[in-house]
Amino acid sequence: MRVIWVDGESHNVDVEDDMPLLWVLRDELGCTGPKYGCGIAMCGACTVHVDDRPVRSCSLRIGDLKEDAKVITIAGQGTPQALHAVQAAWIEHQVAQCGYCQPGQIMAATALLDATVKGRPPLSDKELDGQIDRVMSANLCRCGTYTRIRAAIRTAARKLQGSEP
Repeated sequence: MRVIWVDGESHNVDVEDDMPLLWVLRDELGCTGPKYGCGIAMCGACTVHVDDRPVRSCSLRIGDLKEDAKVITIAGQGTPQALHAVQAAWIEHQVAQCGYCQPGQIMAATALLDATVKGRPPLSDKELDGQIDRVMSANLCRCGTYTRIRAAIRTAARKLQGSEP
């Protein structure tokens, strides 16, 4: 039996150490936001944050998770009444098509902006686009919503920088 912190709540789980975090989240805790896409950490559909860092949960064994690690899924990003800036921008730009990859895309975008924009001097569009290309190219979207994803990330960046209401 181990304790795992997910979206601000502690949960007791009785699983083998080699079980991927993704299956603990989905099968043991009922968190359906992170998706199974490839199982080899290549597509990004399973992305969650562990201690504020984006992690492919399909490849992280629960036994490798630090005892006090904090896991945040898409459900922990915001609430319907108080969306995270990235979630709000996703809606504003109508990014989602089928929606399957979107939780992972949003988690990757949030980590990107937390690392490069939040509380820092504004990046130029060119600098921000370079960061978007670097980080988001590791997340696959079969629906091809990449231009809307870029626009949404730019909008969220401006909101987080305080240059847009």
